[in-house]
Amino acid sequence: MSESRRFWLRTYGCQMNVHDSEKVANLLCHHGYTASEDPDRADLWIVNTCSIRDKAEQRLYSDLGGLRAWKAAAPGRALGVGGCVVQQEGDALMRRFGHVDFVFGTHNLRWVPAMAEAATRGVRSARLEESHSPERFDFPERHPDFATARPGRAYVTVMEGCDLFCSFCVVPRTRGREISRPAHAIVAEVESLAAAGTREITLLGQTVNAYGRHEARGLRRADATAGTVPFAALLRRLAAVPGLARIRYTSPHPIFYDDELIRAHGEIPALCPHVHLPVQSGSDAVLRRMRRRHGTDDYLRLIGRLRAARPDLAITTDLIVGFPGETEADFRDTLALVREVGFVDGFSFKYSPRPGTPAALAPDGVPESVAQDRLERLQSLQRELTLAAHRARVGETTEVLAEGPSRRGGRQRAGRDPYHRIVNFAARADGGPVPGTLVAVEVVEATPHSLIGEVRSGAGASVRPVKNGLPDADEHWRSAITGA
Repeated sequence: MSESRRFWLRTYGCQMNVHDSEKVANLLCHHGYTASEDPDRADLWIVNTCSIRDKAEQRLYSDLGGLRAWKAAAPGRALGVGGCVVQQEGDALMRRFGHVDFVFGTHNLRWVPAMAEAATRGVRSARLEESHSPERFDFPERHPDFATARPGRAYVTVMEGCDLFCSFCVVPRTRGREISRPAHAIVAEVESLAAAGTREITLLGQTVNAYGRHEARGLRRADATAGTVPFAALLRRLAAVPGLARIRYTSPHPIFYDDELIRAHGEIPALCPHVHLPVQSGSDAVLRRMRRRHGTDDYLRLIGRLRAARPDLAITTDLIVGFPGETEADFRDTLALVREVGFVDGFSFKYSPRPGTPAALAPDGVPESVAQDRLERLQSLQRELTLAAHRARVGETTEVLAEGPSRRGGRQRAGRDPYHRIVNFAARADGGPVPGTLVAVEVVEATPHSLIGEVRSGAGASVRPVKNGLPDADEHWRSAITGA
């Protein structure tokens, strides 16, 4: 293989997919490839797919149709497809699209360099098997040529898969059953990242706070969960890693919060004051049909306990509208829950039937026009709550992990604060701050999508006033987002 071969990666979907693409890119760098700055100059094109909603899957098929011309434009080019759609559809993709050289499932990232090399010899291949071995988490350290789009930040996989089988969700089919990674391997990876300048990590898993639960309950399957610890204990170990300033995790499930994890939010300074906690609906009837295993009262009690441990906690969520059988009254319950919790932000979507899921067979579908109307009403409410939360923060100073140029253009820079809010600010005269560094920024303006700030001298801003070791709740901020 020529060392000049260049690759291009296109990624759809969640943070797990983004991190999978990073793993593949790093592997390719270790095998002599370089990342191309222009897709038209790439020798290898890989599409990492998402199947959580139909829209992303259909976009893949459209992309693959367009890539016929790219593949034919130069000899020796190779096209690979991986991710959740491949795990869902198998090698049917290769039969449908004859110009695809190889496909790989979510458990087979380590095979990509070999499959790409085989493609240069005209060999088409597929790797779709499911692995229960912790070896599937083993990847080399970051190659010197590997470039991250998030300076100072890194994703770290702690577990994959899901055993809950919500009626709308295809994840158990595309990611498999729950597998937790050994704690020592996670700590070692984070230590390596921190030593190289990473200041913030986000722990990833489909139900991330289920980490280690099988071993804790004596239900270990083969070696798939060996060497784990309770999730809260893992957080405490990682918080002790030198140089690491921030820890996040996503996405948790409400039923896997225990006393220790809730307490951790009040006791671990590095654990960011933000939880993305999917609820999916505010209607108990809909939650039962979704097989979510919690009700609205359960969810609200959990929110109350988390806020008691960390009063300034920013809560964001996922919501689905138009689920089969959802009535107008059900939808109004969702709006009421959103108001009561006072979500700082949320991701909301129209229900999308997924193959092989029980909900896809439900006879009482919601008309598209009704679902669209409900989505717009929900998003309008959330925009109001987000803007109110942002406005209430004007005047405070927050600590921002600088990332790079802002989408606002000009000399604007952007980063995220501990509450996972985007903060835009003007670059200093010397062009700083350097991406990947922490900087104190005073919030001077609010928009529905971000905070606008000005860099202040000095290091380390306090995220909120602290009293008796815990942040003191800002009642103006709290009332602004709840309407209390």
